[in-house]
Amino acid sequence: MPTPITLLYFAQLRETFGRSEEQLELPDDVKTVDDLIQHLSQRGGIWQEQLGGDKAFRVALNQEMTSGHAHLPDHAEVAIFKPVTGG
Repeated sequence: MPTPITLLYFAQLRETFGRSEEQLELPDDVKTVDDLIQHLSQRGGIWQEQLGGDKAFRVALNQEMTSGHAHLPDHAEVAIFKPVTGG
């Protein structure tokens, strides 16, 4: 049975997607951060444009920066945002 996760979108992604967060029940085959990103990009349109291919963004899992290989635990909080550069 799928368990919901909380997705948080920040900065440009929040503006582009028109939402700051959502609850999402994941299919059984979505087990890692990479799986999640692929699942979201399959929504098409702006989701594919922002998260598909070699687009740059960062992911925090339960408030810790993580890699795409990280396993998604039940009831995870996943934050997705564009990298920020200073000058």
